[in-house]
Amino acid sequence: MKFSRPKGTFDILPEESFKGIARWKYIEHVLHGVARDFGFLEVRTPIFEPTGLFIRSAGEESDIVSKEMYTFEDKGKRSMTLRPEGTAPVMRAYIENHLQQRGSVQKLYSIGPFFRYDRPQAGRYRQFHQFSVEAIGVKSPEQDVEVIDMVIETYARLGLKDIKLLINSIGEKECRLSYIEALKEHLRPNFDKLSADSQTRFEKNPLRILDSKDATDQKLLKGAPKISEFLSKESQTYFDRVCSLLTRLEVPYEITPDLVRGLDYYCHTVFEITAGELGAQNSIGGGGRYDGLIKDLGGPEISGMGFGLGMERILLTLEGQNFPFPTDPSPFFYLICLSESAMDSGMELIAKLRKRRIPCDIFLKGKKVQKGMQIANQLGANFTSVLGDDELESETLGLKNMASGDQTEVAFDQMVDHLDALWREHV
Repeated sequence: MKFSRPKGTFDILPEESFKGIARWKYIEHVLHGVARDFGFLEVRTPIFEPTGLFIRSAGEESDIVSKEMYTFEDKGKRSMTLRPEGTAPVMRAYIENHLQQRGSVQKLYSIGPFFRYDRPQAGRYRQFHQFSVEAIGVKSPEQDVEVIDMVIETYARLGLKDIKLLINSIGEKECRLSYIEALKEHLRPNFDKLSADSQTRFEKNPLRILDSKDATDQKLLKGAPKISEFLSKESQTYFDRVCSLLTRLEVPYEITPDLVRGLDYYCHTVFEITAGELGAQNSIGGGGRYDGLIKDLGGPEISGMGFGLGMERILLTLEGQNFPFPTDPSPFFYLICLSESAMDSGMELIAKLRKRRIPCDIFLKGKKVQKGMQIANQLGANFTSVLGDDELESETLGLKNMASGDQTEVAFDQMVDHLDALWREHV
Protein backbone atom coordinates (compact mmCIF):
# COMPACT_ATOMS: atom_id res chain seq x y z
CA MET A 1 0.00 0.00 0.00
CA LYS A 2 1.34 3.43 -0.96
CA PHE A 3 1.03 6.26 1.54
CA SER A 4 1.14 10.02 0.94
CA ARG A 5 1.89 12.85 3.31
CA PRO A 6 -1.17 14.53 4.87
CA LYS A 7 -2.68 17.46 2.99
CA GLY A 8 -1.16 20.78 4.01
CA THR A 9 2.20 19.29 5.03
CA PHE A 10 5.52 18.76 3.25
CA ASP A 11 8.78 16.87 3.62
CA ILE A 12 12.02 18.77 4.21
CA LEU A 13 14.56 17.03 1.96
CA PRO A 14 18.29 17.30 1.18
CA GLU A 15 17.76 19.21 -2.06
CA GLU A 16 17.95 22.74 -3.38
CA SER A 17 14.36 23.97 -3.16
CA PHE A 18 11.89 25.47 -0.72
CA LYS A 19 11.87 22.10 1.03
CA GLY A 20 15.66 21.77 1.00
CA ILE A 21 17.23 21.21 4.41
CA ALA A 22 20.13 23.60 3.75
CA ARG A 23 17.74 26.55 3.58
CA TRP A 24 16.05 25.58 6.83
CA LYS A 25 19.43 25.21 8.53
CA TYR A 26 20.39 28.69 7.35
CA ILE A 27 17.19 30.20 8.77
CA GLU A 28 17.57 28.38 12.09
CA HIS A 29 21.23 29.36 12.43
CA VAL A 30 20.34 33.03 12.05
CA LEU A 31 17.42 32.77 14.49
CA HIS A 32 19.53 31.14 17.20
CA GLY A 33 22.19 33.82 16.74
CA VAL A 34 19.77 36.73 17.07
CA ALA A 35 18.19 35.20 20.18
CA ARG A 36 21.62 34.80 21.77
CA ASP A 37 22.62 38.39 21.01
CA PHE A 38 19.40 39.76 22.53
CA GLY A 39 19.80 37.68 25.69
CA PHE A 40 17.05 35.09 25.07
CA LEU A 41 17.33 31.44 26.18
CA GLU A 42 15.81 28.50 24.31
CA VAL A 43 12.94 26.40 25.66
CA ARG A 44 11.29 23.35 24.09
CA THR A 45 7.73 22.37 24.96
CA PRO A 46 5.64 19.31 23.91
CA ILE A 47 3.89 19.52 20.55
CA PHE A 48 0.60 18.66 22.26
CA GLU A 49 -0.95 20.18 25.38
CA PRO A 50 -4.26 19.93 27.28
CA THR A 51 -6.98 21.45 25.10
CA GLY A 52 -8.11 23.72 27.92
CA LEU A 53 -4.82 25.60 27.78
CA PHE A 54 -5.60 26.99 24.33
CA ILE A 55 -9.29 27.60 25.06
CA ARG A 56 -8.30 29.62 28.12
CA SER A 57 -5.54 31.58 26.37
CA ALA A 58 -6.84 32.16 22.85
CA GLY A 59 -10.53 32.46 23.75
CA GLU A 60 -13.29 29.98 22.97
CA GLU A 61 -14.61 32.17 20.15
CA SER A 62 -11.28 32.76 18.43
CA ASP A 63 -10.81 31.30 14.96
CA ILE A 64 -7.99 29.10 16.29
CA VAL A 65 -10.20 27.39 18.88
CA SER A 66 -13.47 27.34 16.94
CA LYS A 67 -12.12 26.27 13.54
CA GLU A 68 -8.45 25.35 13.37
CA MET A 69 -7.28 23.16 16.27
CA TYR A 70 -6.25 19.52 15.88
CA THR A 71 -7.89 18.06 18.98
CA PHE A 72 -8.02 14.40 20.02
CA GLU A 73 -8.88 12.24 23.02
CA ASP A 74 -5.95 10.24 24.38
CA LYS A 75 -6.18 6.74 25.83
CA GLY A 76 -6.88 8.22 29.24
CA LYS A 77 -9.90 10.01 27.73
CA ARG A 78 -8.20 13.41 28.19
CA SER A 79 -8.71 16.07 25.52
CA MET A 80 -5.38 17.02 23.94
CA THR A 81 -4.54 19.46 21.15
CA LEU A 82 -1.56 19.77 18.83
CA ARG A 83 -0.18 23.20 19.66
CA PRO A 84 -1.62 25.85 17.29
CA GLU A 85 0.50 28.74 18.63
CA GLY A 86 3.60 29.23 20.73
CA THR A 87 2.84 31.63 23.59
CA ALA A 88 0.45 29.55 25.69
CA PRO A 89 2.75 26.47 25.92
CA VAL A 90 5.69 28.63 27.03
CA MET A 91 3.50 30.36 29.62
CA ARG A 92 2.35 26.96 30.87
CA ALA A 93 6.00 25.87 31.18
CA TYR A 94 6.86 29.16 32.90
CA ILE A 95 4.14 28.65 35.52
CA GLU A 96 4.57 24.92 36.03
CA ASN A 97 8.35 25.12 36.44
CA HIS A 98 8.24 28.26 38.63
CA LEU A 99 10.59 30.13 36.34
CA GLN A 100 9.84 33.40 38.13
CA GLN A 101 12.01 32.05 40.96
CA ARG A 102 15.02 32.18 38.62
CA GLY A 103 14.63 35.93 38.25
CA SER A 104 11.99 38.59 37.81
CA VAL A 105 12.73 38.84 34.07
CA GLN A 106 12.74 35.78 31.81
CA LYS A 107 13.57 36.07 28.10
CA LEU A 108 12.68 32.85 26.28
CA TYR A 109 12.46 31.65 22.69
CA SER A 110 11.53 28.49 20.83
CA ILE A 111 11.68 27.10 17.30
CA GLY A 112 9.43 24.28 16.18
CA PRO A 113 6.33 22.94 14.42
CA PHE A 114 2.75 24.07 15.04
CA PHE A 115 -0.55 22.79 13.69
CA ARG A 116 -3.72 24.41 12.40
CA TYR A 117 -6.45 22.95 10.25
CA ASP A 118 -6.66 25.57 7.53
CA ARG A 119 -7.09 25.73 3.75
CA PRO A 120 -3.58 25.11 2.38
CA GLN A 121 -2.19 27.86 0.15
CA ALA A 122 1.10 29.64 -0.49
CA GLY A 123 2.74 30.28 2.88
CA ARG A 124 -0.05 28.61 4.85
CA TYR A 125 0.21 24.95 5.87
CA ARG A 126 -1.46 22.63 8.35
CA GLN A 127 1.90 21.88 9.89
CA PHE A 128 4.02 25.02 9.94
CA HIS A 129 7.11 26.25 11.78
CA GLN A 130 7.60 29.33 13.94
CA PHE A 131 10.28 31.24 15.76
CA SER A 132 8.55 32.41 18.94
CA VAL A 133 9.92 34.90 21.47
CA GLU A 134 8.53 35.76 24.91
CA ALA A 135 9.89 38.54 27.16
CA ILE A 136 8.31 38.01 30.59
CA GLY A 137 8.40 40.26 33.64
CA VAL A 138 8.55 43.85 32.38
CA LYS A 139 5.62 46.08 31.50
CA SER A 140 7.12 49.07 29.73
CA PRO A 141 7.30 50.68 26.28
CA GLU A 142 11.03 49.99 26.38
CA GLN A 143 10.40 46.23 26.54
CA ASP A 144 7.98 46.48 23.62
CA VAL A 145 10.54 48.34 21.55
CA GLU A 146 13.32 45.88 22.37
CA VAL A 147 11.15 43.03 21.14
CA ILE A 148 10.11 44.88 17.97
CA ASP A 149 13.73 45.84 17.29
CA MET A 150 14.63 42.17 17.65
CA VAL A 151 12.10 41.30 14.93
CA ILE A 152 13.53 43.89 12.55
CA GLU A 153 17.12 42.81 13.29
CA THR A 154 16.12 39.19 12.64
CA TYR A 155 14.82 40.04 9.17
CA ALA A 156 17.88 42.17 8.44
CA ARG A 157 20.25 39.30 9.30
CA LEU A 158 18.19 36.87 7.25
CA GLY A 159 18.63 39.13 4.24
CA LEU A 160 14.96 40.09 3.78
CA LYS A 161 14.26 43.33 1.92
CA ASP A 162 11.28 45.64 1.54
CA ILE A 163 9.46 44.57 4.69
CA LYS A 164 6.95 46.81 6.44
CA LEU A 165 6.32 47.15 10.18
CA LEU A 166 2.69 47.88 11.05
CA ILE A 167 1.91 48.86 14.65
CA ASN A 168 -1.11 49.85 16.67
CA SER A 169 -2.31 50.11 20.24
CA ILE A 170 -5.43 48.28 21.38
CA GLY A 171 -5.10 49.73 24.88
CA GLU A 172 -6.26 48.20 28.13
CA LYS A 173 -9.28 45.91 28.42
CA GLU A 174 -11.59 48.79 29.35
CA CYS A 175 -10.56 50.71 26.21
CA ARG A 176 -11.31 47.70 24.01
CA LEU A 177 -14.71 47.09 25.57
CA SER A 178 -15.79 50.67 24.87
CA TYR A 179 -14.45 50.46 21.34
CA ILE A 180 -16.17 47.14 20.64
CA GLU A 181 -19.55 48.63 21.54
CA ALA A 182 -18.92 51.57 19.20
CA LEU A 183 -17.80 49.25 16.38
CA LYS A 184 -20.89 47.07 16.76
CA GLU A 185 -23.09 50.15 16.79
CA HIS A 186 -21.52 51.22 13.48
CA LEU A 187 -22.03 47.81 11.84
CA ARG A 188 -25.41 46.87 13.30
CA PRO A 189 -27.57 48.67 10.67
CA ASN A 190 -25.86 46.62 7.93
CA PHE A 191 -25.52 43.37 9.85
CA ASP A 192 -27.28 41.32 7.16
CA LYS A 193 -24.78 42.54 4.55
CA LEU A 194 -21.75 41.27 6.49
CA SER A 195 -20.07 38.05 5.38
CA ALA A 196 -21.05 34.86 7.21
CA ASP A 197 -17.78 34.86 9.15
CA SER A 198 -18.21 38.47 10.22
CA GLN A 199 -21.81 37.85 11.30
CA THR A 200 -20.52 35.07 13.56
CA ARG A 201 -17.76 37.32 14.88
CA PHE A 202 -20.17 40.20 15.51
CA GLU A 203 -21.20 38.83 18.89
CA LYS A 204 -18.30 36.51 19.70
CA ASN A 205 -15.16 38.38 18.58
CA PRO A 206 -16.08 41.64 16.79
CA LEU A 207 -12.49 42.94 16.63
CA ARG A 208 -11.73 40.17 14.16
CA ILE A 209 -14.12 41.76 11.66
CA LEU A 210 -11.40 44.37 11.12
CA ASP A 211 -9.22 41.60 9.67
CA SER A 212 -11.83 40.46 7.15
CA LYS A 213 -10.63 40.20 3.55
CA ASP A 214 -14.21 40.29 2.26
CA ALA A 215 -14.68 43.31 -0.02
CA THR A 216 -18.19 44.06 1.28
CA ASP A 217 -17.00 43.86 4.89
CA GLN A 218 -14.21 46.31 4.15
CA LYS A 219 -16.66 48.67 2.48
CA LEU A 220 -18.95 48.54 5.51
CA LEU A 221 -16.00 49.31 7.77
CA LYS A 222 -15.39 52.59 5.98
CA GLY A 223 -16.09 55.38 8.41
CA ALA A 224 -16.07 53.04 11.42
CA PRO A 225 -14.62 54.47 14.64
CA LYS A 226 -10.92 53.84 15.33
CA ILE A 227 -9.67 52.27 18.53
CA SER A 228 -7.26 55.21 18.92
CA GLU A 229 -10.32 57.35 19.70
CA PHE A 230 -11.02 55.16 22.74
CA LEU A 231 -7.58 54.89 24.29
CA SER A 232 -7.23 56.13 27.83
CA LYS A 233 -4.67 58.84 28.55
CA GLU A 234 -2.36 56.23 30.05
CA SER A 235 -2.66 53.93 27.04
CA GLN A 236 -2.03 56.78 24.61
CA THR A 237 1.03 57.94 26.57
CA TYR A 238 2.33 54.37 26.56
CA PHE A 239 1.92 54.07 22.78
CA ASP A 240 3.45 57.50 22.12
CA ARG A 241 6.53 56.37 24.02
CA VAL A 242 6.76 53.19 21.90
CA CYS A 243 6.59 55.26 18.71
CA SER A 244 9.17 57.80 19.87
CA LEU A 245 11.63 55.06 20.83
CA LEU A 246 11.19 53.30 17.48
CA THR A 247 11.95 56.60 15.77
CA ARG A 248 15.04 57.07 17.93
CA LEU A 249 16.24 53.57 17.01
CA GLU A 250 15.62 54.39 13.33
CA VAL A 251 13.06 51.59 12.97
CA PRO A 252 10.55 52.62 10.27
CA TYR A 253 6.93 51.89 11.16
CA GLU A 254 3.42 52.60 9.99
CA ILE A 255 0.59 53.16 12.48
CA THR A 256 -2.31 51.00 11.28
CA PRO A 257 -5.53 51.86 13.14
CA ASP A 258 -7.35 48.67 12.03
CA LEU A 259 -4.59 46.32 13.17
CA VAL A 260 -5.68 43.86 15.88
CA ARG A 261 -4.46 40.42 16.87
CA GLY A 262 -6.72 37.37 16.73
CA LEU A 263 -6.17 36.16 20.28
CA ASP A 264 -7.95 37.41 23.39
CA TYR A 265 -4.84 37.90 25.50
CA TYR A 266 -3.34 40.88 23.63
CA CYS A 267 -3.32 44.45 24.98
CA HIS A 268 -1.47 47.73 24.37
CA THR A 269 1.12 47.38 21.58
CA VAL A 270 0.39 45.00 18.71
CA PHE A 271 2.37 44.72 15.49
CA GLU A 272 2.66 42.83 12.23
CA ILE A 273 5.35 42.46 9.56
CA THR A 274 4.37 42.22 5.90
CA ALA A 275 6.23 41.46 2.68
CA GLY A 276 4.93 42.04 -0.84
CA GLU A 277 6.11 38.72 -2.33
CA LEU A 278 3.32 36.71 -0.65
CA GLY A 279 0.36 38.47 -2.24
CA ALA A 280 -2.84 38.66 -0.19
CA GLN A 281 -1.41 36.45 2.59
CA ASN A 282 1.50 38.85 3.07
CA SER A 283 2.07 38.64 6.82
CA ILE A 284 5.38 37.04 7.76
CA GLY A 285 5.16 37.60 11.51
CA GLY A 286 3.54 39.51 14.32
CA GLY A 287 3.01 39.81 18.02
CA GLY A 288 2.23 42.12 20.88
CA ARG A 289 1.83 42.61 24.62
CA TYR A 290 -0.16 40.18 26.79
CA ASP A 291 -0.24 41.44 30.38
CA GLY A 292 -3.06 39.29 31.77
CA LEU A 293 -2.29 35.94 30.17
CA ILE A 294 -0.05 34.41 32.84
CA LYS A 295 -2.55 35.21 35.59
CA ASP A 296 -5.42 33.82 33.47
CA LEU A 297 -3.51 30.55 33.19
CA GLY A 298 -3.11 30.25 36.95
CA GLY A 299 0.22 31.97 37.42
CA PRO A 300 1.32 35.19 39.08
CA GLU A 301 0.30 38.60 37.76
CA ILE A 302 3.27 39.16 35.44
CA SER A 303 3.45 41.02 32.14
CA GLY A 304 4.68 39.65 28.84
CA MET A 305 5.57 40.75 25.31
CA GLY A 306 6.34 38.48 22.37
CA PHE A 307 6.07 37.57 18.72
CA GLY A 308 5.96 34.65 16.30
CA LEU A 309 7.62 34.54 12.88
CA GLY A 310 6.45 32.05 10.25
CA MET A 311 9.47 30.24 8.85
CA GLU A 312 7.73 29.02 5.69
CA ARG A 313 6.73 32.58 4.86
CA ILE A 314 10.26 33.80 5.49
CA LEU A 315 11.59 31.17 3.07
CA LEU A 316 9.01 32.00 0.40
CA THR A 317 9.79 35.71 0.72
CA LEU A 318 13.54 35.11 0.43
CA GLU A 319 12.95 32.94 -2.63
CA GLY A 320 10.80 35.69 -4.14
CA GLN A 321 13.68 38.11 -3.60
CA ASN A 322 16.17 35.68 -5.24
CA PHE A 323 18.21 35.38 -2.06
CA PRO A 324 21.48 33.42 -2.55
CA PHE A 325 20.90 30.63 -0.04
CA PRO A 326 23.90 28.63 1.18
CA THR A 327 24.02 25.03 0.01
CA ASP A 328 24.45 21.84 1.99
CA PRO A 329 28.13 21.12 2.69
CA SER A 330 29.78 18.73 0.22
CA PRO A 331 32.30 16.03 1.13
CA PHE A 332 35.78 17.48 1.02
CA PHE A 333 37.20 14.11 0.01
CA TYR A 334 35.57 11.16 -1.79
CA LEU A 335 37.24 7.75 -2.02
CA ILE A 336 36.52 5.08 -4.66
CA CYS A 337 37.70 1.54 -3.83
CA LEU A 338 38.13 -1.12 -6.51
CA SER A 339 38.65 -4.34 -4.53
CA GLU A 340 37.86 -5.95 -1.21
CA SER A 341 41.39 -5.39 0.11
CA ALA A 342 41.22 -1.78 -1.09
CA MET A 343 37.91 -1.38 0.73
CA ASP A 344 39.54 -2.58 3.97
CA SER A 345 42.28 0.06 3.74
CA GLY A 346 39.85 2.66 2.42
CA MET A 347 37.47 2.25 5.36
CA GLU A 348 40.42 2.68 7.72
CA LEU A 349 41.52 5.87 5.91
CA ILE A 350 38.02 7.37 5.94
CA ALA A 351 37.63 6.62 9.66
CA LYS A 352 40.88 8.45 10.43
CA LEU A 353 39.82 11.47 8.35
CA ARG A 354 36.47 11.67 10.12
CA LYS A 355 38.22 11.63 13.49
CA ARG A 356 40.04 14.74 12.24
CA ARG A 357 36.56 16.19 11.48
CA ILE A 358 37.23 16.31 7.74
CA PRO A 359 33.96 15.84 5.76
CA CYS A 360 34.48 12.77 3.60
CA ASP A 361 32.64 9.87 2.03
CA ILE A 362 33.38 6.52 0.43
CA PHE A 363 31.85 4.74 -2.58
CA LEU A 364 30.40 1.55 -1.07
CA LYS A 365 28.07 0.40 -3.82
CA GLY A 366 30.41 -0.92 -6.50
CA LYS A 367 33.87 -1.01 -8.01
CA LYS A 368 33.48 1.09 -11.18
CA VAL A 369 35.61 4.23 -11.33
CA GLN A 370 33.28 6.04 -13.74
CA LYS A 371 30.23 5.52 -11.52
CA GLY A 372 32.18 6.58 -8.42
CA MET A 373 33.41 9.76 -10.15
CA GLN A 374 29.86 10.53 -11.27
CA ILE A 375 28.65 10.37 -7.66
CA ALA A 376 31.62 12.46 -6.46
CA ASN A 377 30.64 15.13 -9.00
CA GLN A 378 26.98 14.99 -7.93
CA LEU A 379 28.01 15.42 -4.28
CA GLY A 380 30.33 18.32 -5.15
CA ALA A 381 33.43 16.70 -3.64
CA ASN A 382 36.57 18.86 -3.63
CA PHE A 383 39.05 15.99 -3.93
CA THR A 384 38.79 12.34 -4.97
CA SER A 385 41.05 9.32 -4.98
CA VAL A 386 40.80 5.86 -6.53
CA LEU A 387 42.21 3.04 -4.38
CA GLY A 388 42.91 -0.29 -6.04
CA ASP A 389 45.45 -3.07 -5.87
CA ASP A 390 48.07 -1.00 -7.77
CA GLU A 391 47.77 1.81 -5.21
CA LEU A 392 48.04 -0.66 -2.34
CA GLU A 393 51.19 -2.13 -3.85
CA SER A 394 52.84 1.28 -4.50
CA GLU A 395 51.50 2.64 -1.18
CA THR A 396 50.53 5.90 -2.93
CA LEU A 397 47.24 7.54 -3.85
CA GLY A 398 46.44 9.91 -6.67
CA LEU A 399 44.59 12.91 -5.16
CA LYS A 400 42.51 14.64 -7.83
CA ASN A 401 41.41 18.27 -7.47
CA MET A 402 37.89 18.14 -8.91
CA ALA A 403 37.83 21.85 -9.76
CA SER A 404 41.12 22.06 -11.66
CA GLY A 405 41.55 18.43 -12.72
CA ASP A 406 45.13 18.41 -11.35
CA GLN A 407 46.31 15.23 -9.67
CA THR A 408 48.95 14.87 -6.95
CA GLU A 409 50.63 11.64 -5.86
CA VAL A 410 50.55 11.28 -2.05
CA ALA A 411 52.08 8.52 0.06
CA PHE A 412 49.31 6.46 1.61
CA ASP A 413 50.64 6.91 5.14
CA GLN A 414 50.78 10.71 4.58
CA MET A 415 47.25 11.02 3.20
CA VAL A 416 45.55 11.93 6.48
CA ASP A 417 48.01 14.73 7.29
CA HIS A 418 47.98 15.97 3.69
CA LEU A 419 44.18 16.21 3.52
CA ASP A 420 44.12 17.73 7.00
CA ALA A 421 46.36 20.56 5.79
CA LEU A 422 44.24 21.11 2.67
CA TRP A 423 41.07 21.15 4.78
CA ARG A 424 42.48 23.78 7.14
CA GLU A 425 43.33 25.98 4.15
CA HIS A 426 39.82 25.45 2.80
CA VAL A 427 37.99 26.47 5.96
